[in-house]
Formats: sequence, structure tokens, C-alpha cells
Amino acid sequence: MIGFLLKLIVNAVTLYAVVHLVPGISVAGIENLVVSSLVLGLLNATLRPIISFFSLPITILTLGLFTFVVNGVIFALASWIVPGFNVTGFGSAMLGAFAFSVISFILNLIVRPSRD
Repeated sequence: MIGFLLKLIVNAVTLYAVVHLVPGISVAGIENLVVSSLVLGLLNATLRPIISFFSLPITILTLGLFTFVVNGVIFALASWIVPGFNVTGFGSAMLGAFAFSVISFILNLIVRPSRD
């Protein structure tokens, strides 16, 4: 349970940073920020593996670059699901998804528990 809450907090902080860094992405209020973080986590855990599986041939042909498109689709889908989370175009969705991945990776390196 602590791991889930920590992941949710990291996702919320990451989304907060993305909203302030990427033009065309906005969240109306802290409640929508938390809900958007939760929806992004659920979509990444459930829908992303399915989309990645079916897009595997094109991902191989593009040497993995199509993964950025899949991430952008997930980001745009989350904005479609959550009413207070707005992404104004697919370019913003792709840039937001890329920024989300980078910031989330860095924050997870910082807060991950040591395995000593």
C-alpha cells in the first residue's frame, strides 16, 4: 500500500511539473491533478501493454520510436477521460508524455527505496 501511495505521489508531482513545463497542457485544481495521475497510472498499467503488443511490428520498423506515439496516445486518452485535464493537441500530448517519462524516471530514482 505504501508503494502504491508513493507511486501516486510521484505521478502527481510529475504531472504538476509537466503542466508547468509543456504549453498546451492544463489541469483545473489539485483534485483533477490527483485523478489525472491515477488515470495515467491505470492506463499505463492496463491499456499500454495491449497497444504496445498490437503495434509491435511498426515499433520494430521504427526502431522503437513508435513508442513515443503510444505514450502520446495514452496521455491524450487520459485528458479525454478526466474532465479537468486538458491537452490541446497531439503534439502537446507527445511532448507531455515524453516530459512525463523523463521526470518520472528521475523522481523514481530519487525516491526508490535502497535494496541494501
